[in-house]
Amino acid sequence: MDILREKELVSFYHYDARNFDFEREHGTPETRINVQLHILNTDEETNHTFVQINLSALIVLEKFVLSSALSQVSQVNGRLIESQEDLTQEDMQELASPLFELLKRLTYEVTEVALDEPGLKLEF
Repeated sequence: MDILREKELVSFYHYDARNFDFEREHGTPETRINVQLHILNTDEETNHTFVQINLSALIVLEKFVLSSALSQVSQVNGRLIESQEDLTQEDMQELASPLFELLKRLTYEVTEVALDEPGLKLEF
């Protein structure tokens, strides 16, 4: 795909120590990652589609929980996209890959500082 990307946006990124007393009362959180595509505009004249990819994640680890919301607006050239169903799994991975890379980088940097040891490398 021919993609022209804007900068990624970090709406929030949290590193929180696990509170096991709270979890005993309210339940243990579960890891979940969600990628959504929103069609912003299609231009039939130029055959471009403007999309926003949103990545929300809650990652539960042994001693802490990471949560984040990241997004990026992109122009997909040479293709009209009406809905997410118009894209293959590979297309979605290509569109979302900068957000996953940013999540990996944020996690590595924050855990390196917070734990005063080499950062955690996420694998997706």
